[in-house]
Amino acid sequence: MASVAFRHIDKIYPDGFHAVHDLNLEIADGEFVVLVGPSGCGKSTTLRMLAGLEEVSGGDVLIGERRVNDVEPGQRDIAMVFQNYALYPHMTVRQNLGFGLKMRRTPKAEIHERVTAVADTLGITQLLDKRPREMSGGQRQRVALGRAIVRDPQVFLFDEPLSNLDAKLRVQMRAEIAALHRRLATTMIYVTHDQVEAMTLGERIVIMNHGVVQQADAPLELYRRPANRFVAGFIGSPPMNLLEGELTDGTFRFAGGEIALGDGRASGPVTLGMRAEDVSLGGDGPALPEATLDAVEQMGHESMAYFELAGQALSMRLAADQPHRPGDRVVPRVRPGAWHLFESGENGKRIN
Repeated sequence: MASVAFRHIDKIYPDGFHAVHDLNLEIADGEFVVLVGPSGCGKSTTLRMLAGLEEVSGGDVLIGERRVNDVEPGQRDIAMVFQNYALYPHMTVRQNLGFGLKMRRTPKAEIHERVTAVADTLGITQLLDKRPREMSGGQRQRVALGRAIVRDPQVFLFDEPLSNLDAKLRVQMRAEIAALHRRLATTMIYVTHDQVEAMTLGERIVIMNHGVVQQADAPLELYRRPANRFVAGFIGSPPMNLLEGELTDGTFRFAGGEIALGDGRASGPVTLGMRAEDVSLGGDGPALPEATLDAVEQMGHESMAYFELAGQALSMRLAADQPHRPGDRVVPRVRPGAWHLFESGENGKRIN
């Protein structure tokens, strides 16, 4: 096992595209960190620089105390699990699992022992004599995981490993990967664009946008105290409601009306953020302007209602016993104190 450090890392491609900007990130020995962000944000490029599959344009990458910028991928003592499984189609599962050990000239008896143990751990013993084409996507992904585990690396790298699986299987595999981390206690770095994967797997989540780290924090801290407007709008399903306006003497004014927040933390142009669960019908919190429900999704235990203010689509969670329908006129309210203020603009910082 080992820690990982990115120190002032830049990645600039020959065409001038700056994929990663001055990345500084310390990952503790045994930590499970998830890199998440929209397509093109630099998360996979960061992982590939750590793996040695992309050259670093500037800065230092460390695994443990060793600077690995110029170390060949095979000498970095890492194992990577890819989105497309990357199994050898002509080999059996047994051969796929043991191939890396064979290349290291590991004794046959030890290869057999380690392959058998990993197959038992992942529940794929019955697959050992099958080839990839004879297996389902979930089974192939387990084999890909097993091939990484059997090497006993210092660091595991996962590059969107579940994106080819159906929804039910993704949930199952997430649970298996989390259990695997608890059992192995090895450093794991996981890249995904799926925030549900990020929130359920990561001990710490690193949110990136345009090659820049926006926030690195525990999942609940990201949700409860997003560092800026981008994080607020990215984390959460549905994303946080955001309204641009002006705050004066505790009253937030925007194109659709005004909301009496009584909040004296700021004045001037701000972005007001509200989570869907903090907007409801009833209570004694600040009232939003009257609105018409555009859609209501019945979820069984609750409903999601959608409405519009000043051209901005907003959402709120309703209790199952609140039978509202599209077209209803309502006056939503914000739970007292349950709002967020950000500096105005796309990447406006949180106002504490």
